[in-house]
This record gives sequence, C-alpha cells and structure tokens, in this order.
Amino acid sequence: MANEKNSVIVELYDLTITDRKDDRYGRVVTTKSLKEDDLIRLAVARRTDLNPSTLRSSLDILKEVVVEQVANGASVYFGLGYFNLRVNGVFVGDHAKWDPAQHSLRVNATPSVDLRNAVNNIHVNVRGMAQSGLVINSLTDVASGEENTRLTPGGGVNLAGARIRIAGDSPHNGITLIDQNSGAVVIVESTAILVNEPSKVSFIVPAGLPAGDYKLSLTTQYSHSAVLLKEPRTYIFDYVLAV
Repeated sequence: MANEKNSVIVELYDLTITDRKDDRYGRVVTTKSLKEDDLIRLAVARRTDLNPSTLRSSLDILKEVVVEQVANGASVYFGLGYFNLRVNGVFVGDHAKWDPAQHSLRVNATPSVDLRNAVNNIHVNVRGMAQSGLVINSLTDVASGEENTRLTPGGGVNLAGARIRIAGDSPHNGITLIDQNSGAVVIVESTAILVNEPSKVSFIVPAGLPAGDYKLSLTTQYSHSAVLLKEPRTYIFDYVLAV
C-alpha cells in the first residue's frame, strides 16, 4: 500500500520529437529488480510467523490455477491485476475460421485499484538530466509488428532511443538478453547487428533462443562528443519481452 515513505526518482531526457530544444521527458529510475523469491524473503522479514516454503508452494499452486483458468477463457483477478484474453487479427465473413497465420491470442493485464491508488500517492523526486543520456525508448519486433512485448527467434528487432550506438573496445559492449527465470545471459553477436546508429539499432534475435521471458540490456561507450566514454554504460530496457 502507498504511504508517505513511498517515493521514486525521475531523470530527464531530451525530447527530440518537438521543436523546442529545452523540452524533456521523464523516466523513473529502476532502483532494484526483484523476483518471487526476493518478495517471499521480504514478506517473511515482515511477518516472521510465515514459512518461506509454504509461501512458495502456495504461490506456485495459485499461479498454476490462474494460468489454467485464463487459458480456458476466464477473467481472473490475481495479485495486483485483472487478466483476460483478447483476440488479434481480422476475420473475413460471418463464418470465418481460426487461422493461426492470421489470428492470435494475447493476455490483457489491468492494474488493480490498490496498485493504481498506490501509484497515485507516490512522492516523486525529479533530480534533473540523466548523466549518460543513454536510453531505449521503444523496441519493435519486426516479425509480429508488436512493440515492447515480444521477441521472435530469427526475426529482426528495431530499437529506438538516444545515444544507443554500440561503440568502444570494452568486451562488455553489445546487446544481451537476460532470461528472467534462470538468469542465463544470451549474447547477440556483433554480426547480427544490422543498423548501429545513435538513435536506432537493429539486430537479429538468435534463432535458437529458448522460450521464456527476457530483458534486453545494451552496453556502450558511445558519447555525443568525438571522445568515447572511458567506462561503458549499460541500459536495461524497462519491459519484459516474451519469446
């Protein structure tokens, strides 16, 4: 729940789509990345009478039930949101059939009232321009046309942002995909990067990328000046991407 201690930091970035040179837009600084086990540890620290193993088992069972019910057409309230299915694609005629090449199902997720109220009561601290200016604004999966949601193995991806050109001799520079379940890191080979510009980077997703949920990380020493940064800087894209 929201309280007077809940706060976030916002950093500013150049807004290049307007004519005003002093227009900026804000992004919330991600202070940490938590997984289910982290949340369980926090819950146990708050309520010492709770058993971590019992919490984990209960959560796993509930998730399994929710997935089963949503996959059978139910609208489900679970945790901090509502989940139901929507249909993508156009049907031709009153008696059209389902065509996997034209149609697909996607999950709608709507935040709960509790989460919306908590967000509305957060204290925001704007601390000025981001130091590096490195930011990925959007990711487009070329094969599906979807934005900020998925990756297609073997397909193309377009990144749009600022100062995202991959440059420098650090071995850490480049694009990686981080499996959110196992933590495994998949490197996008430099030969798979097709466009490498300050505001646009395009690459091919590894063809053998296993199914799962991933986050994209981009590391570079690129600078808006002629001199590269001494140390590489990394930007982790905000959205979790499904494969």
